[in-house]
Amino acid sequence: MNPVLFLMSAWRFMLKALYARGRAMFRQPSSIGLPKLRQSGGVPFLAPIALLGAALLAVPASGQEWAEKMFSVTSHNFGTVAKGSKTEFRFIYRNLYEEDVHVSSVRTSCGCTQPAITKKLIETHETGEIVAAFNTRTFLGQHGATLTVTFDQPFYAEVQLRVAGNIRGDVTFEPASVNLGNVDLGRGAEQVVRVTHMGSTPWEITDVRSANVNFEVLLSQPQHTGSQSAYDLTLRLKSNAPAGYINDQLILVTNDPRASQIPMDVEGRVVAEVTVSPQLLALGNVLPGGTVTKNIVVRANRPFCVTGIVCNDGCLSCPAKETPAKVHILPVTFQAGDVGGRVERELTITTDLGDGAVPVVTVQAMVDGVPADGASARRNPSPVQSVSLR
Repeated sequence: MNPVLFLMSAWRFMLKALYARGRAMFRQPSSIGLPKLRQSGGVPFLAPIALLGAALLAVPASGQEWAEKMFSVTSHNFGTVAKGSKTEFRFIYRNLYEEDVHVSSVRTSCGCTQPAITKKLIETHETGEIVAAFNTRTFLGQHGATLTVTFDQPFYAEVQLRVAGNIRGDVTFEPASVNLGNVDLGRGAEQVVRVTHMGSTPWEITDVRSANVNFEVLLSQPQHTGSQSAYDLTLRLKSNAPAGYINDQLILVTNDPRASQIPMDVEGRVVAEVTVSPQLLALGNVLPGGTVTKNIVVRANRPFCVTGIVCNDGCLSCPAKETPAKVHILPVTFQAGDVGGRVERELTITTDLGDGAVPVVTVQAMVDGVPADGASARRNPSPVQSVSLR
């Protein structure tokens, strides 16, 4: 290659790398205790060519740090799993910053693992998940994959997540996992799974373990033939299980020295009569005198109406929901005052289901910046204000 063209190409590449590195330099705490990603000052125009190698080597570590900090876990080993079993792991990332974070894509290094993104755009305090699904139907034996998560907002970065596991072809579950679906609070549920081992040697399940105290497991007597061993495993969810999501495992302990423990995934959701999501509504930064609107979802086991809201001043409002439905999406609007600072309010949603049926929602905002156009003096706060939606 022409030496002049080579130096020009190297110079352009160095400037791009230094610019990216400069954009990733931050860690200035904000007024609400969260780091804010800020672009640093300009990059010197006449940086010595001799520093090219050192600069390029320094870019990846500093450029990825802000994104890596959002993940509490970046690797997972599935252990030994059954062929055809539903085997997933969720890598959770949480936005620690003031700016919105956006995941543009995720790619895998191996077809043994299929990645998915549950939520691409996450605001301050919100979480998203990268779901790694192990392909236990097509692959057998020891496999692993690297999932590369690409962020393009507020700055470009890549984070690598790693998974591995051993897929056994001689053990199968039917169905592939325990999926209890939606379970009404106080009713409990159960599901039967057929566990089969292919082989002439008698295969036994000696124990079934779980850290979830709300599970009860019944195991049938083994059915041995010349070519296989089979069990019917019954999982019961206790009627006193609390409301919330179930994402757990049963561990089958066997007499096989090659793989004495095999996991079985259990998922479902215990639904209370009324649920509200989110219970912590983070509105982020709002200009003095400005407004911001975000949705709250209220669900119940039977149709209901929203009759009003109660807050400790008049800064929160939402429209009426007089048509009965099992699910209501409430657009809650916050009206900021003229005084800056952190705002936290408790929002009570009243319904025709009775007092206290809906959990209380905590609303948080930061009033900061130049007052919005047309801002006027705010109302004097009253001890408690009830806003009727009828």
